[in-house]
Amino acid sequence: MTTVSIDQKRLEDKLAREGQGVIVTIPVKTMSDVVVGELNGQMVKNMESKQAILEIKTDHATYTLPSLQININEISDQVGKSVALQDIKIQIEIATPTADMVKVVDNAAEKGMFTLVAPPIDFTVRGIYGDTTVEISKFNVYVERTLAIPDDIDPNKITTGVVVDLDGTVRHVPTKIVKIDGKYYAVINSLSNSTYTVVWHPLEFSDVANHWAKDAVNDMGSRLVIDGTGNGMFSPDSDITRGEFAAIIVRGLGLKLEKGVNYFSDVKVTDWYSNAINTAYAYHLINGFEDGTFHPNDKITREEAMVIVAQAMAITNLKDKFSVQSADAVLLPYTDAVEASTWAQSSIADCVQAGVVWGGSSTKLAPKDNMTRAEVATIVKRLLQKLKLI
Repeated sequence: MTTVSIDQKRLEDKLAREGQGVIVTIPVKTMSDVVVGELNGQMVKNMESKQAILEIKTDHATYTLPSLQININEISDQVGKSVALQDIKIQIEIATPTADMVKVVDNAAEKGMFTLVAPPIDFTVRGIYGDTTVEISKFNVYVERTLAIPDDIDPNKITTGVVVDLDGTVRHVPTKIVKIDGKYYAVINSLSNSTYTVVWHPLEFSDVANHWAKDAVNDMGSRLVIDGTGNGMFSPDSDITRGEFAAIIVRGLGLKLEKGVNYFSDVKVTDWYSNAINTAYAYHLINGFEDGTFHPNDKITREEAMVIVAQAMAITNLKDKFSVQSADAVLLPYTDAVEASTWAQSSIADCVQAGVVWGGSSTKLAPKDNMTRAEVATIVKRLLQKLKLI
């Protein structure tokens, strides 16, 4: 283990000198299995006031963490507000997983029939005071990790980064491959901490070979975002249900599944989509109906889907990236925009303006039509591209 402690005076000087949004980099050139960047709670508080970004950089990985995401106030609440921030130790760790965890990852790869193309790496943020340790494992913005791709790996044979949880659950996290100074890296964005690795999982569904959505369907399938319907088929023109759509959006965004109490009276704990719907609700992607139901097995209409996509744009700050026009102005070219429900119009306008959803034709939105499986794959891919996550 190598621990690198930040000098408080030097940090304060750097914050004063460089101002808002400064990046504080801790480069660690060592072959250690565990690398820890260490500072105290007061330093984090000072960094928060400048919206500073902390970056831990090793030969194998880089962890880029906005100081606000360490959430020193939450750590302080848990260790005791009477404890001086100066006395709370904050650690940001990049580590080789334990032998047991490596075995979990290997078993998950075998079960999921994908190939590991980079060694798994653990990312951890914790606050420590005395015998109390508080782990920060969930963030409210995407936090970036960069994993080095081994030199003998073909960068074209990488489909996505994944998170592997202790129980062997695997989920896609938005990933793109970049080249820096002649070396390839996987840039992974996620809203949580855990064990990360990069995989090769190519999929080609036989029934989309000549379909307009072929690239999006095969890409999202390879990234573990969408599943086929059996026997190598995807059924691209079939309608999709509300439960299926919620599950795909949650997977596409790489959200960790929320388990526990169900929020809707018609969603049972035993339903396969139960945790995905819980997660979509927890992240404010869905609201359900006024009577407390969600109707998970109903076909989802294009306007219902666009409301959920607009919510995804809001929580990922995509909406902040374009100049918002009035819904009327955006929807003016579409002759059937008047058919859209009042509650959906602003969301439809957001989706159209962001370029995430297009109309059924150049002049029609078809808001009341059912959404097809091919359209969902295309929308999720476009959303992640617009967010610059893939």
